[in-house]
Amino acid sequence: MSSIDALLDALQTAQDGGQDCVLATVVKVEGSAYRRTGARMLVSCFGRAEGTISGGCLEAAVAKKAWWLTESGPVVRSYSTAIEDDDSDEALSFGLGCNGKVHVLFERMSCSAPCLLTDALKQVRDSRQPAALATVIASHPLGLHVTGERLLLMSGQTVTGDIPRNALAGQIGTDLQKVLQQKKSSLHHYIDGHEKIEVFLEYLPPARRLVIFGGGHDAQPLVRMAKMLGWHVSVVDSRAHFARPERFPEADLVMVGDISRPFAYGELVEQAAVAIMTHSLIQDAHWLDGVLQCQPSYIGQLGPRDRTERLLTDITSRRGALSTLDLLHYPIGLDLGGDTPESVAIAVLAEIQASLSGRSGGHLRLRPTKIHDIDSFAVSSLVKREVSEEVHQPFAINR
Repeated sequence: MSSIDALLDALQTAQDGGQDCVLATVVKVEGSAYRRTGARMLVSCFGRAEGTISGGCLEAAVAKKAWWLTESGPVVRSYSTAIEDDDSDEALSFGLGCNGKVHVLFERMSCSAPCLLTDALKQVRDSRQPAALATVIASHPLGLHVTGERLLLMSGQTVTGDIPRNALAGQIGTDLQKVLQQKKSSLHHYIDGHEKIEVFLEYLPPARRLVIFGGGHDAQPLVRMAKMLGWHVSVVDSRAHFARPERFPEADLVMVGDISRPFAYGELVEQAAVAIMTHSLIQDAHWLDGVLQCQPSYIGQLGPRDRTERLLTDITSRRGALSTLDLLHYPIGLDLGGDTPESVAIAVLAEIQASLSGRSGGHLRLRPTKIHDIDSFAVSSLVKREVSEEVHQPFAINR
């Protein structure tokens, strides 16, 4: 179960019991921090917490003060992880030596009132389509806009939210479109009359999807590990005694695939990571041929290099050049060592994670830049726009 699934389940349990909660969300990070923007933690009225916003450093303080911090409405609180904090009046210092600052938005979740944020998270989870969410995190001086106001753009829909309909909302709507296109969160400063507004534009991605062709022993731990990351996992095998739901209780979908028929799983593998690991030459030939004609985000083939190259020679002799060959990784997995089903699954999942994240999968100690890609976020946070009176984007307002 992903952290978002667990958080939504905890929120639903609280609502069913008629209890309010406090949601803490990381909306800005300066310097080094364990969790990045968008990390969330739900605190019940009894102080129980679901989710994390740090490596365990801030959770106790957040759970302890979440309720009184939100007595008068949403508020942003800053936490410093530096050894000494020069801005101690504005941020709580934890002296961890990480030299970072985490800005957390606290907001009360009513058990009876609707919430645009939780609605957005549920829609992304259920539809498996991305969304972009704008949240006001500061305004100077206080005026028309207040902390916690939001606009939401679901993929393929119009903008909705509670930011008053004016030029600012139109500009934010336009920027939300860019967030969806670029698939990256960012921080923006706007000027609306005499008011300066700081807005967190958050990209809400759907769960990553993994399609495994093969229901052998090494596929079982791969399914379990991928589900621990919150991925949507499908298993396909032509052998009915392998493709059984009881063999893969955590999988979202288990199917028996007929290799005597043309490949019919284009929609399933579209933009998904694909691992072909049937240990059957006939099956692998069929599944690899079909997947290479689709548009997945990653393709991995299990087995020796020369075995896969023989398969590719046959496929390209019939199909010609295929652009998807650039997505193919063989032998699948990172070079981690080990030969158990579990060690194979770790190597496979690690390579998929690295590939989809645009990383090489090497040692962090050899990485020449910072672990987290924070430069683009920092640069975008300096962009300021003077908003005109024209409404740039049509939208609907839910007040």
